[in-house]
Amino acid sequence: MKILGLDSSGLVAGVAVVENDILLGEYTTDYKKTHSQTLLPMLDELSRMIDLDMNTIDAIAIASGPGSFTGLRIGSATAKGLGLALKKPLVEVPTLEGLAWNLWGTDRVVCPLMDARRNQVYTAAYEFLPSGDDYTMVNIIPQAPADIHEMIDNINEIGRAVIFLGDGVPVYREIIEENIRVSYAYAPAGCNRQRAAGIAALGALYYGMGKTVDAAEHQPEYLRKSQAERESE
Repeated sequence: MKILGLDSSGLVAGVAVVENDILLGEYTTDYKKTHSQTLLPMLDELSRMIDLDMNTIDAIAIASGPGSFTGLRIGSATAKGLGLALKKPLVEVPTLEGLAWNLWGTDRVVCPLMDARRNQVYTAAYEFLPSGDDYTMVNIIPQAPADIHEMIDNINEIGRAVIFLGDGVPVYREIIEENIRVSYAYAPAGCNRQRAAGIAALGALYYGMGKTVDAAEHQPEYLRKSQAERESE
């Protein structure tokens, strides 16, 4: 099984290829360029580096949202175009699940925070439960847009040690530290932002479960209306 993973849901842009539980290659950038400038060139470079024949992939895993409206549209259009051209299915991986997967196996609650501005975050909470020789990721707070104070209150109510990660952490760090009442930590560089490798790995898992969509049917999951739509209303 060979899965191509794409993530342009936030400030990070990434592409990765996973084959049979092996990460063949990953290209990640977090720099001041639009994803429309970087995503396809990154995929082209990665393909050359690992001698990838795009016709050999089984599916394309895409970070389906939430996230930046522009970033999600770019990723969606790229995944749809590739899927239609190659006649391959898409696997929709929620962005927050992909983020949480970076901390696979931890005994702490994992709380991704993506900055949605104006004290709002896209967030959720997950835990990893032992399952034989493996772990199962379980969603304990569903993904949703939320006020950062409200989310911290929810984490306090769970009453367990937590790890925060995502681009919302540096934005709301002061608020976190003023209001958190449980043991907490911040994920370090390398696993505290979106990674296409996580999207590809989860995509492989979901592909094995039959969770695929036709490329023409895929739509990003924004979770809320754009600022322009809200102001218009």
